[in-house]
Amino acid sequence: PAEVPGLSERQKQLLRASWDILQQDIARVGVIMFIRLFETHPECRDVFFLFRDIDDLQRLKMSKELQSHGLRVMSFIEKSVARLDQEDQLEQLALHLGCSHCRYNAPPKYYPYIGTQFIAVVKPILKEQWTAEVEHAWECLFNYLTSTMKRGYQEAEQRNKVHQAGYSTRKAAATSTNRNVI
Repeated sequence: PAEVPGLSERQKQLLRASWDILQQDIARVGVIMFIRLFETHPECRDVFFLFRDIDDLQRLKMSKELQSHGLRVMSFIEKSVARLDQEDQLEQLALHLGCSHCRYNAPPKYYPYIGTQFIAVVKPILKEQWTAEVEHAWECLFNYLTSTMKRGYQEAEQRNKVHQAGYSTRKAAATSTNRNVI
């Protein structure tokens, strides 16, 4: 099983305790996190075909698509926190998400930005409960999730290349067979 690198029992407790506070407002956290992401890394918007053409950040904040995506990301974080003691399940969750990001053509170079923005958004929400120790725990979790998602993305990309190569070979064989018939 893949261990969550550098995550002690104490850090797992800190993640769960801070998540208990954060989950009360996950919809807002998700939207703010993506608005901050697009402010700091505007190039990331190109990956999101549903709202890449919305230039006004105020309109973007109100976008149902952005709210929905923010909730999906928060749900993934919630599931990750819930699986801190089930490393195999956590690994599968992150691998699957990386694989689905390959289908959407959302490359791994953007994944680390999410953890950075999440931390920036939740720090003021947690106020005095936010400590260097809590921050380090979230950083460790996001580093693990992003590296595992990247692996999932690369595995899916590899499968697609093999599938495409097989399809091209079959198509070429079918085309040459059809020529022989005529």
